[in-house]
Amino acid sequence: MTSESRVRVRYAETDQMGVVYHANYLIWFEVGRTDLIRALGLDYRSMEREESVGIAVVEATCRYKAPARYDDELIVRTTLAGTRGSVVRFTYALHRAEDNLLLCEGATTHVAVGTDMKRAPMPERYASAFRNAQLPVLA
Repeated sequence: MTSESRVRVRYAETDQMGVVYHANYLIWFEVGRTDLIRALGLDYRSMEREESVGIAVVEATCRYKAPARYDDELIVRTTLAGTRGSVVRFTYALHRAEDNLLLCEGATTHVAVGTDMKRAPMPERYASAFRNAQLPVLA
């Protein structure tokens, strides 16, 4: 499953050269991931509150292709790339809306953790939804 989110670059997100500061892409990854989870009919806040489980980022990658600049409208395409046990992986592609130019692509890997920050089982409701929404595995 892939979802799309739109964000507009704020002036505060740019550096002295007028381009988006590199760490802001990770924030937009989170926007996309949260929207994808919502599109699955789930609520990340409920997972934390009702299940006492979060999904901690254990790995993040980001490959920059072209700069985003102040006031650019960006499209964040987020895909649930896979899940296994308490691990879930998302991939991201950020495009400038004006010309669909690929600006950045990346991925995050998450592990379900309890309030003690130790690995925990993925709550079944979430595990099932993630399994059903992931990309098909190619042989």
